[in-house]
Amino acid sequence: MTNPIVEIRNLSKSYRRGDQIIPVLTDISLTIDEGDFLALMGPSGSGKSTLMNLIAGIDTPDSGSIRVAGVDIAALSESALAAWRANHIGFVFQFYNLMPVLTAYENVELPLLLTALSRRERKERAELVLDLVGLTDRMDHYPSQLSGGQQQRVAIARALVADPTMIVADEPTGDLDRVSAEEILALAERLNMELGKTIIMVTHDQRAAAKAHCIRHLDKGVLDEVVETMD
Repeated sequence: MTNPIVEIRNLSKSYRRGDQIIPVLTDISLTIDEGDFLALMGPSGSGKSTLMNLIAGIDTPDSGSIRVAGVDIAALSESALAAWRANHIGFVFQFYNLMPVLTAYENVELPLLLTALSRRERKERAELVLDLVGLTDRMDHYPSQLSGGQQQRVAIARALVADPTMIVADEPTGDLDRVSAEEILALAERLNMELGKTIIMVTHDQRAAAKAHCIRHLDKGVLDEVVETMD
């Protein structure tokens, strides 16, 4: 049996704009099992990225509960939450978010500088994940010397290097051509199936979503009760 890694109950979130309160998510309940690959879809402004940020501990809910890996993350202090994110969440973004002055190797090593790992251990980990994403021969290149697909693979290696509990990906193929996007999605499938990584992916792309185990749709802050399960 699989164990739930994300348990969300009756979660709501709104933002204030001047005197106006803008509801973003309304009474969301969602369970994600360990080792799952979930795609969140919906139109722009539907709350997809907000929900992902709540799961990743970047934002906090107005009401409801959210437990990730057995931890009530909404109850954590800012410092405890930062430490929790570093241990449990690997981030992949649409525009890579690489440091342009650092090489691929240095970008991947960056999250490990906050750990107690020795320089040798950091090197072993960084080289291992760069090999996993097929970039051993590009580790000394700067982002400007890499293609979009290669930069995204560096970003995925960076997300993996601390061996997180879960990977959250916000439109990871949105800035890529079709061939590069297929390579990134094939890599995501491999990470999920071979390494057992739980992946939550926000996407507008039906082709990308089809790689997930299941698809959930958000519309105007409400989560569709229908679960699309992919074969």
